[in-house]
Amino acid sequence: MMKWLWRVSGPAAIATITLGLAACDTGGLSASGDGVFAPGVDYRAEAEDGVEVGHRLLASGEYELAIKAFNRAAVDRGEIDGEILSGLGAANLGLGRLGQAEKMMRRAIAKPDVQPSDLNNLGVVLMETGRSAEAAQYFQRAFALSNGEDIAIRDNLRLALAKSENSATQVAQKTTDFTLVRRSRSEFTIGPSP
Repeated sequence: MMKWLWRVSGPAAIATITLGLAACDTGGLSASGDGVFAPGVDYRAEAEDGVEVGHRLLASGEYELAIKAFNRAAVDRGEIDGEILSGLGAANLGLGRLGQAEKMMRRAIAKPDVQPSDLNNLGVVLMETGRSAEAAQYFQRAFALSNGEDIAIRDNLRLALAKSENSATQVAQKTTDFTLVRRSRSEFTIGPSP
């Protein structure tokens, strides 16, 4: 065999020597888990739920990938339910696509499984687009749906009511700039700018 290796030249010789050495190594081409190569794919394993993947991506700030994960989840489920719509809306909100976020959130709250965070996020979108009176209505519904236990929704409600009262009376005051603050993996609140 050595004569044959010496007669082969160029890239073929290098590939033959490399494969030969890898096969002789204790972890090279073996099927053991301590080898140098990546493990194979277990095609029998259960796939992770696309919605859960989407929420994890939202939590890590990967909004484009979250949208893809939620879309895959919709295909896997065969329908677009409220949880998927809410996730898509939160991802678009994170990307600053307020028009798309509002459409998704409105579709999400029309579903029977509406959550307080869905109503809250729609309120946040409405606040960002300058519709504080309408946002206050959604914050009120979200606060009521959470049985008055969600402090962040309460704070958003207070801010929306204060802004809508200020705009109604048109009092000239110095206003604080506000920005979106991530509260959980798919819920946003409004807070003062740093």
